[in-house]
Amino acid sequence: MGGAPNGTGAVGGAPGGTGAVGGASNGSGAVGGMLGGSGAVSGVLAHGVGSRSDLPIPLFYAYAGAFAALVVSFLALGLLWADSRFRGDHAGRVLALRPPARPLRVLTLVAAVYTLGWLVVGPEEGNAGPYLVYVLFWVGLVPVSLLFGPVWRLLNPFRLLPDRPRRPLPRRLGYWPAAAGLLAFTWMELVAPEPAATGTLLAFAAVYAAAQVAGALRYGHAWLERGDPFEVYSTLVGHLSLLGRRADGRLVLRSPFDGLDAVQSAPGLVATVCVLLGSTGYDGFSSAPIWVDALQSGPLGRTGLGTLGLLAAVAAVAALYGACLWLAGLIGGARGLAPRFAHSLVPIAIGYLIAHYFSLLVFEGQRAVILSLGLDAEVNQNVVGPATIATVQVVAIVAGHVVGVVAAHDRSVRLLPPARAVAGQIPLFVLMVCYTLGGLTLLFAA
Repeated sequence: MGGAPNGTGAVGGAPGGTGAVGGASNGSGAVGGMLGGSGAVSGVLAHGVGSRSDLPIPLFYAYAGAFAALVVSFLALGLLWADSRFRGDHAGRVLALRPPARPLRVLTLVAAVYTLGWLVVGPEEGNAGPYLVYVLFWVGLVPVSLLFGPVWRLLNPFRLLPDRPRRPLPRRLGYWPAAAGLLAFTWMELVAPEPAATGTLLAFAAVYAAAQVAGALRYGHAWLERGDPFEVYSTLVGHLSLLGRRADGRLVLRSPFDGLDAVQSAPGLVATVCVLLGSTGYDGFSSAPIWVDALQSGPLGRTGLGTLGLLAAVAAVAALYGACLWLAGLIGGARGLAPRFAHSLVPIAIGYLIAHYFSLLVFEGQRAVILSLGLDAEVNQNVVGPATIATVQVVAIVAGHVVGVVAAHDRSVRLLPPARAVAGQIPLFVLMVCYTLGGLTLLFAA
């Protein structure tokens, strides 16, 4: 069940594919290894479309449309949006809903045991376990959290443990455990020699479960809010849902912008979002011929060089963000802005995740269901076409950046002096442009 020949990814695409969860014979695939390295969806890559020359949307028009959207939104906000309008955790209409949390968590625990069963005793060929982990769980958390809010908080089986903390969670710990957990998972997905192998997935599951049990027994459920990488991941995505959860636990119906404004600044938040952005960026770059050649022939070996590449991508995203926020603070006459604007990176990360994983969820999600339920069916490769996939990818990236610009502007007019609020946003605008152009370049080059 190892990775595809010369591959590096996580869940198989098609010949020549590359993607984050969907490699191929020259790509990066975990589940692709089980498919003989050629992937599962002939002619449809992990990114959803073929090579750059096959894209239905010309690269120039994608660049022009994205740049125009950012410029227009930035100018319109500067002229028409003088005061902060978002109310964060104070916004929204309280809903009289009490989902049956305990039964849902028990069902999730059963599903987790079922997945582990596939990994332990399932067949080598056609094992549903990696598909359930990489596709339905990891990728599926994004659309489900966008629709229904922080669902993993509701479903998390570790919340069946008693909430009796022995000591309060140290504030300095913040989101750092979640950032480390997400980095470990993405390393397994993108760099590990055999990301779909039973041993690899079971080892990660054992370490992840041990960390959550130990943290929950020591710090109570407060640990899960900050230390469970998948609960943090789902919660960050869920902040853009119409269904939100306030700090006091009440469910509310609110604007996604208010939900985004409710993201709590804490140590490690910037690192967490940069891991999501950087790992997705690395995955796009990992398909470049020059990097594939380096992985195959470099003196450090595929795993060593891949690890350095992943860390470098995350560090580059963080360094660019830090430099732009430092400059924004210098212009705006304020300090310590980086944690306060981290929420504006969340929609950007979500846009990349949607663009990167949309086709994988559409095609390999079918395979996950077919294998896990033992259905006598085939994957419908015509459920969506390349033009639709390309449109979703570009719109997701551009929309994510526009939402990020709006969120950053509203926070700027709240924190910076009125005379400097617009000027202080210029470095943030440059940051958004760099991320947008970089994201489109990696997407179209894959």
